[in-house]
Amino acid sequence: MRPRDFAVLALVCVIWAMSNVLSRVVVGQWMVPPLFFAAVRFAVVVLVTLPWLLPMPRPAWRIVLVGMLMGGGNFAVLFMGLRTTAPSLAGIVVQSSVPMTTLLSVLLLGERIHWRRGLGITLALVGVLIVVWQPGLRLSPGVLYILAAAFCGSLGAVMMKQMDQVAPLRLQAWVALTSLAPLAAFSALFEQHQWALATAHGWAFVGAVAFSALVVSVCAHTVYYWLISRYEANLIAPMTLMTPLATIGLGYVITGDRLDARMLLGAGVALSGVLIVALRRSKAPVAEAVEHS
Repeated sequence: MRPRDFAVLALVCVIWAMSNVLSRVVVGQWMVPPLFFAAVRFAVVVLVTLPWLLPMPRPAWRIVLVGMLMGGGNFAVLFMGLRTTAPSLAGIVVQSSVPMTTLLSVLLLGERIHWRRGLGITLALVGVLIVVWQPGLRLSPGVLYILAAAFCGSLGAVMMKQMDQVAPLRLQAWVALTSLAPLAAFSALFEQHQWALATAHGWAFVGAVAFSALVVSVCAHTVYYWLISRYEANLIAPMTLMTPLATIGLGYVITGDRLDARMLLGAGVALSGVLIVALRRSKAPVAEAVEHS
């Protein structure tokens, strides 16, 4: 991977870490219903990306399915999990998408995993486990929601690789459009007092939606889709393990979370694995970036 692209991906991971903390505040502390929050987010994204909507990517059924998996299926379920799960733990659990994406890319795309990349993936996962391991860790309903979100995101990313290349903003437009109606419908059916809880926080809620929609979805996720289109899915996925490490770092800087030797050791092991993955060149034709910018 080019150093420029690696730096861009690192910035995306920091933005995602900030989003984890912010989303937890919105749905866990402000108690804004998660499906409603996701629907409002995608409504803003639809408005911003409307000029890039047409022409519709083909086949139509696949872009609709990819959009629902990477949009509503991923974010709505993630927000449901964040209601009862701490951001740092959520940031770790969602990284189960790494082995999920790797397995799905082998099964559906025929990609191959060299032993060095496998070692890097293993080191990254071990490092993350060192950082977050606590005795008695159990699969709570919130954790199960986050695992489901990881699977939706992984399957959507791999299915996207089976399509002809789609411009990142056009993909983002269809992710938002295909997710908006189902999320709005489910929120109306299963949630209550959505507007009252949202408007109770005034401009703070507006700012949270703006950051979530414009910075995270339109900017960070569009860049991520661009990277997925240029590199193997099983190359990009392990490097997103920088997200939980960034989440822990932001917690230390912003909220004074504890940072001890175990966390530093885990961070070092995980980043070593990420570096091995980043430096391992694949012989697969889809692995390398397009030479022109």
